[in-house]
Amino acid sequence: MAIACPVDLDTQKLRFEVSNIYSRVVAEPEGQFHFHRGPGYAAEFLGYDPEELAALPAETTAAFAGIANPHRIGAIRAGETVLDIGCGAGMDLLLAARRVGPTGKAIGVDMTDAMIERASASALAAGLGQVEVRKGDATSLPVESACVDVVISNGVINLVPEKQRAFDEIVRVLKPGGRLQLADILLDVELSEDTRRNIDLWTG
Repeated sequence: MAIACPVDLDTQKLRFEVSNIYSRVVAEPEGQFHFHRGPGYAAEFLGYDPEELAALPAETTAAFAGIANPHRIGAIRAGETVLDIGCGAGMDLLLAARRVGPTGKAIGVDMTDAMIERASASALAAGLGQVEVRKGDATSLPVESACVDVVISNGVINLVPEKQRAFDEIVRVLKPGGRLQLADILLDVELSEDTRRNIDLWTG
């Protein structure tokens, strides 16, 4: 089974298209997209606590576009350092920040300027000074080696063409004994070459 994207895939175009779509999500969370969004979806279908979501800025939860709930995989503890890869508007990131508390740290990484701005503003509005949002992507994380207790990510690794590089980066930044709480899309069939070259399908 193929585990890599075609070598001739235009990865720069792919990144541009992904960034463009999620910039639109920030600007128009109620717009027409081919994926679900918002706090109602997160609570009803993915098992998020609606009371916890209600405590976050509405602008952040409205732009949530994850596919599962990495927080259900394991507890995030006070004082830990958490890294959210592809943090988007920051819903999972802010939930993690509330769990680690003021003695911990929650780092979000995203490649979309609009998402970075929204996540940063929401952390400020929520009074979560332990949040830091950095620009970058999964294949080159702007994070020191061996400094993270927990890596979380929600529906992002499937958008990355260089998946081995992404997992190498996760291993690099985790402390010995660190944890990965990954929520993502998996396929149990091999996709055709034509399908794997289709940028439109990658951006979903």
